Amino acid sequence: MPEALPGSQVVARVAAILRALSASPGGLPTRTVASTTGLTRPTTYRLLRSLALEGYVDFDETRSRWVLGTELFVLGTVAGARHDITELAIPHVRRLAAVTGESAFLSIRRGDETVCLLREEGSFPVRSFVLYEGVRFPLGVASAGLAILSFSKPEEVDAYFRRWGNPWGTGHSEAEIRDRILRTREQGFAVNPGLIVEGSWGMGAAVFDATRNATYALSITGIEQRFGSARLPVLGRALLEEAHQFSRRLAGRAGR
Repeated sequence: MPEALPGSQVVARVAAILRALSASPGGLPTRTVASTTGLTRPTTYRLLRSLALEGYVDFDETRSRWVLGTELFVLGTVAGARHDITELAIPHVRRLAAVTGESAFLSIRRGDETVCLLREEGSFPVRSFVLYEGVRFPLGVASAGLAILSFSKPEEVDAYFRRWGNPWGTGHSEAEIRDRILRTREQGFAVNPGLIVEGSWGMGAAVFDATRNATYALSITGIEQRFGSARLPVLGRALLEEAHQFSRRLAGRAGR
């Protein structure tokens, strides 16, 4: 009989599996889930089978891949009734895409990461596909996470870097990210000049919740040629305008 895992460890492993599947809408085979989460294949398979029995994941037999199950949709619908941030963000994200012509996004902070919740395509035909619903990046790596980190409390930033293991290597050292934080604070918006995928640029602006914490971010991405020095300030103003309006709406809802 497999050795029982401590409760908190099981929860952490299940969460890692669900996050891996959420980042891959097409599903993943068992071996990929295992390598992504760092778990052994037997443990991964055992947990996937248990999740399938509860409806949290399904197994696509035709492609031999695991996908998120319908029970998660039910739970998400219930949670969405209380946390309808995506619905509130739609007009802001759509306006950003319309005004800039670039793909526009909403991301949320979750621990030391950002999660993309919403994507709206712009009119420009050549697009960047670095960011999509469900994808996660460490704070400070993509433009959304850099914007959020830059406008977090100084003690939170210091605590984050004490935990930082630099999983993205060259170009993402603590010193380099801190330098970008300073520039972001000066200009009000974050710029990622192709640091994740060469030639794919991003810009982000923090959105503050009712407690004035930088919890969300609006961002845009596109090819490098669309982010020239003359256009950056124009894009930055568009981002800041929508982020400011969105923050004001969130503050107003809290006062009702």
